[in-house]
Amino acid sequence: MTAAITPRQIFALALPALGVLAANPLYLLLDTAVVGRLGTGELAALAAGATIQSTVTTQLTFLSYGTTARSSRLFGAGKREAAVAEGVQATWVAVVAGLCLSTLIWTLAQPIAYWLTNDTATSFAAASWMRVAALAIPLTLIIMAGNGWMRGVQNTRLPFKLTLAGLIPGAVLLPVLVDRFGLVGSAVANVIGMGIAAALFLIVLVREHGRNGGGWAPNWSIISQQLVLGRDLILRSLSFQISLLAAAAVAGRFGVAVLAAHQIMLQLWNFLTLVLDSMAIAAQTLTGAALGNGQIERAKSVGVQAARYSTIFGLVLAAVFAVLARPIQSIFTHDAAVFAELTVPWWLLIGMIVSGGVVFAFDGVLLGASDAAFLRNLTIVSVLGTFVPITLLSVQFGWGLTGIWAGHLASVLLRLAGVVWRFRSMRWARV
Repeated sequence: MTAAITPRQIFALALPALGVLAANPLYLLLDTAVVGRLGTGELAALAAGATIQSTVTTQLTFLSYGTTARSSRLFGAGKREAAVAEGVQATWVAVVAGLCLSTLIWTLAQPIAYWLTNDTATSFAAASWMRVAALAIPLTLIIMAGNGWMRGVQNTRLPFKLTLAGLIPGAVLLPVLVDRFGLVGSAVANVIGMGIAAALFLIVLVREHGRNGGGWAPNWSIISQQLVLGRDLILRSLSFQISLLAAAAVAGRFGVAVLAAHQIMLQLWNFLTLVLDSMAIAAQTLTGAALGNGQIERAKSVGVQAARYSTIFGLVLAAVFAVLARPIQSIFTHDAAVFAELTVPWWLLIGMIVSGGVVFAFDGVLLGASDAAFLRNLTIVSVLGTFVPITLLSVQFGWGLTGIWAGHLASVLLRLAGVVWRFRSMRWARV
């Protein structure tokens, strides 16, 4: 009889993963707060630049989530060396793709920024930030690949330590560099922090893989299999990012105060989703290992318990954001116009936190089962079927930021219905 998953097993993976997932958004929140002191114009420029940076890097989310899915299956089957080798090939993809993307952003920074902001001065400021921050793109992707294979072998503590080793120096330098160089100093601090972390992840990979005597050359057979899984995850991420880009573009049409308020909401939501995603990381790792070992009932147990704990976690977070709304908002701005724009959308954000708890838990189970095609289709339907129409209506009827975030909430609710149905159907449980 297969032993049931215990809460201790889940939280032993989830808590360090929470540290990793929360670290970078916390840094971005600090970045938003520091730059916000420069003025609303600089905050709007950061909003545009950070949106593009996030869009570019998260398109390759399979470097972490896809690598975890494949590595965890191999680890569950008793093939640790092969699980680590997945990290080597994922790192090759990270380096090549990162260099291509950073070159593209460097070249097209200003036109892209103008499309988002619809303001010449803001677009030039955003482009200056983007050209420096582009250097961090390949570094970020290397870190993502490192997190992927380490999660697969059920080690979430070391990635947490390596992440902090890079982000803490960056956070310390951030206010100093912003004070000296303005908005561009924010990008410099980001590159320094990511550079330190990426170097540490590479050192660990070299030691681990070298101990096993594995090869270092690119292996197209493995890379091609990663890309097949990655294809669905890329399309899924692209759907998310299209919605975020559309939201930023629409917010920019309503003025600087709306765009600044949207930046605050967006960074908070990014932080909250990654916090909730910590349970999904544990669920993905344990689900992949269980299915790799042929244990379907154990995989189902993972999903049930992850959803239970994630729901409780979401309710607690929602209560905090409801009670401490103004103090949280005051961290980022003291502009009365921005406060006014946040009033109604804030409650929509709280609704997204509650429903998101279950969504992310079941997302983790389905990702661990490599059920990426279903998640891809569900995400595309949620974006095209709810978010896009509501956002377009916001432009037509002048609903502003409230309309944009109503679209986001509707999208999350549709995904909630989809993942609950899929989990209960057990069609994902393939050994």
